[in-house]
Amino acid sequence: MTPIEIVAPEKAGFSATRLGRIGDLTRRYVDGGKLAGAVSLVSRRGKVVYFDDYGQRDREAGAEMTLDTLFRLYSMTKPITSVAALMLYEDGHFLLDDPIADYLPAFADVQVCVGMDVTGMRLARPERPPSVRDLMRHTAGLSYGWFQDTPVDQAYRDAKMDQRQYSLTEGVEQLAKLPLVYHPGRAWRYSYATDVLGRLVEVLSGESLDEFLQRHILGPLGMRDTAFQVAPEKVERFAACYTLPNNAQFIADGSTPSPADTTLALMETPATSRFTKPPVFLSGGGGLVGSTADYLRFCQMLLNRGVLDGVRLLGRKTVELMTMNHLPAELIPINISMPDPGAGFGLGVKVLVDQAVSGRLGSPGMYGWGGAATTTFWIDPAEELIGIFMTQFMPSGHYPVTTQFQRTVYQALVD
Repeated sequence: MTPIEIVAPEKAGFSATRLGRIGDLTRRYVDGGKLAGAVSLVSRRGKVVYFDDYGQRDREAGAEMTLDTLFRLYSMTKPITSVAALMLYEDGHFLLDDPIADYLPAFADVQVCVGMDVTGMRLARPERPPSVRDLMRHTAGLSYGWFQDTPVDQAYRDAKMDQRQYSLTEGVEQLAKLPLVYHPGRAWRYSYATDVLGRLVEVLSGESLDEFLQRHILGPLGMRDTAFQVAPEKVERFAACYTLPNNAQFIADGSTPSPADTTLALMETPATSRFTKPPVFLSGGGGLVGSTADYLRFCQMLLNRGVLDGVRLLGRKTVELMTMNHLPAELIPINISMPDPGAGFGLGVKVLVDQAVSGRLGSPGMYGWGGAATTTFWIDPAEELIGIFMTQFMPSGHYPVTTQFQRTVYQALVD
């Protein structure tokens, strides 16, 4: 990892004393046994003012957390895949409101679940076909299979959509055989939509998703540690992943928490992680692993409106389009397991549309997203500010640490 220069917080409008509260927050979580470790980064006006690690990346191996630790990005992959699609949009390959069936014919006959009767799901033709814009903003009617409010999600589970046994081509074709939960555009629902978008990237570019991302985004931005697979020589930097002892469904490698382990249970070791093996399913929605420093480069490119170190990925107006709210008022706020007050959604990122309703420090128009292992990032164009928090705990949202991190950053701004 190329060393990142850290400047005095006062040079970027922060109080050093107040910014130090980030470390206090992290220590409370780690020393309290809620998290194993974390890396926090804050950058403003192109200057990194805070970059620190604390705790352990692998408790069982006795490995300390380091700034170059590799984390499971999970859904922080989605904005990267969305940028890939928008690069093809700029090249004239599609319009946002084009039906996805124009490029992925398996969706030509997709149907919508409109209820249940004694024979099972009642199906109907969608009021309009799902579009590329719907994929980017999660309004296509797709789902993830882990919701409990619809028989469609049970159909996802029956099809074993979450077991990654399909290739990306096979997985998308299987999704197209399953009913939509809603008519496209009628509801916001977190889903495999960005995975379908990744397949669209493949079809339109003629490259596999991993090749496209490497050639057009990760390589040009110098994101050397970001990939769908952790290289063997980098496994020692890869974090273990943890969950709660009573969340048995998250324990993937057969490990059993000891009786004394009342807070954290090992979910996945670096050596046994699927991320250390060649992926079958190239997930544009959650398949990347990367470092904090790498993700800063991606964020800085977006904050710079498409360019970094002389390398332009997107035009200024395209970044503006990506990061504005694309949801109608009736679909705000977005809701995964609970409502996110004041939050709309753009083309691959959450967008703050009503700060007062959110009850959070920040600025209208700030955007970002998070990952299933309690990682998060946000970009505030008004303040020229980037915040990134990386850790290794599932499920995301169990602790409010990412929200607290954001608040701690903003309370330190004094200029």
